[in-house]
Amino acid sequence: MFSHIMLGSNDIQASKTFYDATLGVVGCKPGVIDPMGRCFYFTKGGTFALSKPINGEPSNHGNGSTIGFAAESPEQADAWHAAGLAAGGVACEDPPGVREGNGTKLYIAYLRDPSGNKICALHRMA
Repeated sequence: MFSHIMLGSNDIQASKTFYDATLGVVGCKPGVIDPMGRCFYFTKGGTFALSKPINGEPSNHGNGSTIGFAAESPEQADAWHAAGLAAGGVACEDPPGVREGNGTKLYIAYLRDPSGNKICALHRMA
C-alpha cells in the first residue's frame, strides 16, 4: 500500500543513529545519506526516510500519529525497544507487551524517536 514514509528531523545524525539501531534489529541495513542530507532506509517492502523539512521550518512530531515497524517475534520487539532506548529514544505508552482487542492479539513496543515521533514495533500473534 505504501511506497515510502518520510519523517521530519531537526538532527539527521541523531535520528540516523537511533534508526540504524532500531531498524538494524529488524533486519534493515544502516541508512544512507544522500547529497541533500536526507537519510534513506531501503527494503523490498518500501522506503523509510528522514529529512529536515523542505520549508525551512523546524520539524515537529504529529500528535496522534504512529508509525509501526513489523517484528518477527515478541523477543525481537523487545530487542528493538532496548536498542532504541540505548540510542536516544524515549519510552512512551505502556511498557512492551501483549495488547488484545477485536479478536486480535498483538505484541507492541512503543518509543519516541529523537525528534519526538511516536513509533512502535508490532508482532501479530497467533
